[in-house]
Amino acid sequence: MSPLDKSVLELMRTVTEEVILPRFRNLASHEVIEKAADDLVTVADREAEAALEEGLAKIDPSLAIVGEEAAHADATVLEALSDDCWIVDPIDGTHNFAHGHAPFGIILAQASGGECQSGWLYDCLSGRFCHAHRGEGAFVNGEATKAQTTGQEQPIAAISRIFLTEEQRAQVDRKLAPHYTMVEIPRCAAEQYPRLALGENDVSSFKRTLAWDHAAGVLWLNEAGGKAARLDGSAYRVDEQSKPGLVGASSPAIWDTFVERVLAD
Repeated sequence: MSPLDKSVLELMRTVTEEVILPRFRNLASHEVIEKAADDLVTVADREAEAALEEGLAKIDPSLAIVGEEAAHADATVLEALSDDCWIVDPIDGTHNFAHGHAPFGIILAQASGGECQSGWLYDCLSGRFCHAHRGEGAFVNGEATKAQTTGQEQPIAAISRIFLTEEQRAQVDRKLAPHYTMVEIPRCAAEQYPRLALGENDVSSFKRTLAWDHAAGVLWLNEAGGKAARLDGSAYRVDEQSKPGLVGASSPAIWDTFVERVLAD
């Protein structure tokens, strides 16, 4: 690992041990807030974001910081996504964390000109550390990794229905369910992207594509030899948060077939 990777990993571990895990299964009711329907934030999210921002400013103070909770409080924070910036998801999988179960993690990314250049995903309970830099491959716990499919005759699809309309859910049942083994999503991008490269899931789709959830995972999966892209085949950009539709797959071939079925009349 590079010095940057080591510094980021040390920061993630420290914030996990000192801020996040002491709050796990130890939250009072008033420390869990519903920002929007089915979208929670806890006191641990806010404390972890503050600690991560402090640490990242020491690693590279030249970069703006776009944190999930800061952006929720002030939408102008998002303007930095088109420039050089850090992107911070202090607790990815807050719903799981708030309910006292796994998985949940920290996601960090570096972006420049709207494109993710580096990404890090950390599982707070297992300590699994995934990282990637554009053009340099993907790594798990410091070891190079290549995406592998599940090898199942019916590819395994993890489809998020949480933000779908009734019509969209019906389309999933009609267009996709007959061709795939459908499984539940982990409600945690820091877990979902590794599943797509490590032989557990073959394909997953996302309606909401916020930068803190997806920048690092998209880069990591693509660097591993899988494929993550918009439904129209265009590359994911961190400064196109309102653009819907994102698919990740364990191989380009599985991605192609899945998208063909989604777009079919």
